[in-house]
Amino acid sequence: MDIFLQQVVSGLATGGIYASLALALVMIYQATDVVNFAQGEMAMFSTYLAWSMLNAGLPYWVAFAATLALAFVGGLLIERIVIRPVENAPVLAVVIVCIGLLVILNSVAGWIYSYIQKPFPSPFPNAPIKLGNVVFGAHDLGAIGITLVVLLFLYVFFRYTTLGLAMRAAAQNPVSSRLCGVRVGWMLAIGWGLAALVGAVAGIMVAPIVFLDPNMMAGILIYAFASATLGGFTSPGGAVVGGLLVGVIENLVGTYVRFIGTELKLTVALAIIVIVLVVKPSGLFGRVVVRRV
Repeated sequence: MDIFLQQVVSGLATGGIYASLALALVMIYQATDVVNFAQGEMAMFSTYLAWSMLNAGLPYWVAFAATLALAFVGGLLIERIVIRPVENAPVLAVVIVCIGLLVILNSVAGWIYSYIQKPFPSPFPNAPIKLGNVVFGAHDLGAIGITLVVLLFLYVFFRYTTLGLAMRAAAQNPVSSRLCGVRVGWMLAIGWGLAALVGAVAGIMVAPIVFLDPNMMAGILIYAFASATLGGFTSPGGAVVGGLLVGVIENLVGTYVRFIGTELKLTVALAIIVIVLVVKPSGLFGRVVVRRV
């Protein structure tokens, strides 16, 4: 039972990271109907910026806040400079642009920082936290806490602020929003900025676990896709729940299904994607879209 609880808490910690990246994917998908394949590389590059600031001597939380600000501005500029020119192009063209952005960010990070793995510090104590007979990593519990704070911030922002409501309206019905005076183009740009910010949180939280290198988010992005698929690409809350579920399922299957272990954990995410697409393509909380033809 103790091992079970430990695996569940550890799964919730990694699941919170998956949820953050999945939420970023869903935010961009809702705004533009495009899956941003470069979301993981954007998070990776933001994490390298945080690493550079920490090496320059900035305190951890100052570097953390500065990285989120830079990630927001970077996401906004990417939407304005890279995505905006092809917004009316076929979806496949936008997908190719996102894949090109992925390759560029990965190559530039490797060129500047090299492909050698680097340790990334955690703001939480190294000493584990013991509750009864169960031992938890301080970073795991801290990652859960930070993820919940970010998700609470986004919930309050989209639910109770004028800008958040305008962004929701622009994503759901851009034509009517324009008639009401909402600057839809800027709302979409801000959505990309917020998605980049949330992705940066995921990158900074996962870096102490997997080490820092230009390919660090490749596997995490697949888990994020599984989370968004499970929860539903049309439901931000579903993406969060999906991330937590994927994290727990991954840990429990890796622990109790012997032939999978730690080596084949990634296949769990791929299996979740296939099963959900076959059984319930809209996900657990997504809405079914019906179009007349």
